Amino acid sequence: MELANVSDRIGALRREMRGRGIDMYIVPTSDFHESEYVGDYFKARSYLTGFSGSAGTAVITQAEAGLWTDGRYFIQAQGELSGSPVTLYRMGEEGVPTVKEYVEENLCEGGCLGFDGRVVNASDGEAYEKIVKDKQGKLAVLEDLVGAIWEERPAFPKNPVFVLEEKYAGESAQSKLRRVREKMNEEQADIHILTSLYDIAWLFNVRGGDIAHVPVVMSFAVITMEACVWFVHSEVLNDEVCRYCEENGITISEYEAVYGYAESIPAKKRVLLNKRIVNYRICSGLRAELVQAPNPTEWMKAVKNETEIANIRRAHIKDGVAFTKFMYWLKNHIGKETITEISAADYLQERRQEQELFMDVSFDTISAYGANAAMMHYAPTPETDAVLQPEGFLLVDSGGHYLDGSTDITRTLALGALSHEQKHYFTTVCRSNLHLAAAKFLYGCRGTNLDILARGPLWELGLDYKCGTGHGIGYVLNVHEGPNAFRWKQSTEPGGDCALEEGMVTTDEPGVYLEGQYGIRTENELLCRKAQKNDYGQFMEFEIITYAPIDLDAILPEEMTERERGLLNGYHKMVYGKVSPYLNDGEREWLRKYTREI
Repeated sequence: MELANVSDRIGALRREMRGRGIDMYIVPTSDFHESEYVGDYFKARSYLTGFSGSAGTAVITQAEAGLWTDGRYFIQAQGELSGSPVTLYRMGEEGVPTVKEYVEENLCEGGCLGFDGRVVNASDGEAYEKIVKDKQGKLAVLEDLVGAIWEERPAFPKNPVFVLEEKYAGESAQSKLRRVREKMNEEQADIHILTSLYDIAWLFNVRGGDIAHVPVVMSFAVITMEACVWFVHSEVLNDEVCRYCEENGITISEYEAVYGYAESIPAKKRVLLNKRIVNYRICSGLRAELVQAPNPTEWMKAVKNETEIANIRRAHIKDGVAFTKFMYWLKNHIGKETITEISAADYLQERRQEQELFMDVSFDTISAYGANAAMMHYAPTPETDAVLQPEGFLLVDSGGHYLDGSTDITRTLALGALSHEQKHYFTTVCRSNLHLAAAKFLYGCRGTNLDILARGPLWELGLDYKCGTGHGIGYVLNVHEGPNAFRWKQSTEPGGDCALEEGMVTTDEPGVYLEGQYGIRTENELLCRKAQKNDYGQFMEFEIITYAPIDLDAILPEEMTERERGLLNGYHKMVYGKVSPYLNDGEREWLRKYTREI
């Protein structure tokens, strides 16, 4: 019998905990690979607590149930947890303990802490191990207790795999493996354990469908100087993929065999891995010497090669055409027919599906009207699907996967009358976006050095947004990719504040979010490239590769400097040149108006 509600589920979990002598149980948002987004099989935290956001950790004791999530989800979590026995802990807020601090403060002396060791990374697992040791307690990490109570759990993802041809990838798997082995040699490592699904897909030039809108395949990889083993469910590989693996020196082994393989590695070997990604179960079984470092593939895939860059530019033109057609339709139909958040998102998806080499949307479209847009990662459901009115803002954050690249674009569209405040904030966000895109900087700068360019105009108004300004973009992979990013707080992760390199693509997406009122975000993608080199060093700059109008109906030109107006006019001139050849006469004339000089 399926447990009906959150209280029932937490009660059932507590019974399982009592039966095993577990005092505290941790349920993160993760699969066995530390993926940002996970398949339905792995949504244990969502099933248990009722909070559906993509980031968060639940901690359950016999007396309390807590849910930790970040600023992107505070409003959403508050609504979804209302009336439940789960307490919301707002991460990063003053006086709010971290998950580890909570565990340390609340686990009793001699107590037992439990979690599934496959869904907690080794770095976190070792931190919990230390807490338990200090309290003379014990760990229980071999069972999935949520799985024990989840009677109608979705099936484990096992979807077909295909090879991404070199005309799209731009580099062969053999070449990529050779580069990884060079980095292993630099680290004096004999073996590299790779568990990131994005890195494995990039390294082998394969794609799958095991996470919604993230074309990856559930698998592990082990690379030595002589061999490469891919731990994957054999039933997802067709004959073509098997032949491809054989031709590229990739040996296929069963998915679960990775744990036995790790335990069999001799103690004298040196193993390169990233403890923030490799799960605790794998690491706790290793006897070998560990070389803790970021995966070499993380940086390699962040720097797009010439083929990928040329493909990405083409993909963005197609995506810009789709979005411009959507914006034209919306502007001409709002108030004349019933349009909802979902039907608007559906129309946009249809325009993307018309484009050559389209595969899928790159994430669930955020189509948020009015107050819904104050929730950064709101996604409409049949229960929340707002009817659009000819007034206020519609925020649309969306993207597509094409064989020649992935896209991520946000536009906030004026549906009718706006207040002066709304236009003021919209214009400020636009200025923030333009300032960052126009940056020229010396090589060696990190995203933390440049974030103030976007955040500054908002800070001047006493406003902020509780997220980074931008993230890297994967090539037909996860739309959120590192290590490149724009943020004002320094990352604590090794390699998390990397220098911006030529070929990196990073989003530029400042915003304003006023709870209960509205949200505004403008997002373009920026390609980092070299500018001039002189006695002062190598200068760098950005090329904007997102092509769609920024809604002039919401702009106050008098609040922009001459330089800012010039930047916006130059951007719109480029948009018209890239997109107009693919529009019909009516759409082209409309685009001319919406890319006019101000």
